Amino acid sequence: MDAQENPVSDAAALPDLEPATRRIAALLGQVDDGRLDGPTPCPDYAVRELLGHLTGLATAFRDAARKDLGASTAVSPDAALPVLDDDWREVLPRRLEEVADAWRSPDAWTGMTRAGGVELPGEVAGAVALNELVVHGWDLARSTGQPYAAGEGELRSCEALLAPAEDGPDGSPEDGPGDSPEDGPGDSPEDGSAGDSLFGPPVPVPGDAPLLDRVIALSGRRPDWQPGS
Repeated sequence: MDAQENPVSDAAALPDLEPATRRIAALLGQVDDGRLDGPTPCPDYAVRELLGHLTGLATAFRDAARKDLGASTAVSPDAALPVLDDDWREVLPRRLEEVADAWRSPDAWTGMTRAGGVELPGEVAGAVALNELVVHGWDLARSTGQPYAAGEGELRSCEALLAPAEDGPDGSPEDGPGDSPEDGPGDSPEDGSAGDSLFGPPVPVPGDAPLLDRVIALSGRRPDWQPGS
């Protein structure tokens, strides 16, 4: 990778998680208590579990950025259904601010860290965090009947993370962004591959589909999903 392409080589070039976190925070005001038991594109989750997952992932990736590798970074998101605490309306917006702020530090993108119980490079963890926020932001918007848009740079990052690995010159799969020499493909936490029940096999969409639809399809969701569909 050329220096100019390395997101940790220049603080000004670091991916910014704040737009994704602000979009989610803006959606929360329209989530009244009557919507909490509604369905989401994640088959095992109602809206309340999705919100609990968002709170947990924001906490985990905040701590992963800080290299504060305690209980929040040690547990797989598949271990149990998330529990939504009563104070989520105060806690979740604060966690979203904290995770965006934590990933503004160039140090967050270097060295090794941990998320979902998996050790991975900081640069990969940051990309996974952004992907989580973008895709689950779409989940929340679609579940609650709200519009959703994301920036091209965010979507390109998600597309690169979620896209299936291409075969190398010898016919074997090349490592994707979520792979490391220690981990097989799909072993990184919540990278859209096997091992995360919130992400399924890619859904076919036309090649000329909007970039957001292509990313959502790569995450195993139907871009036309609606509650009750």
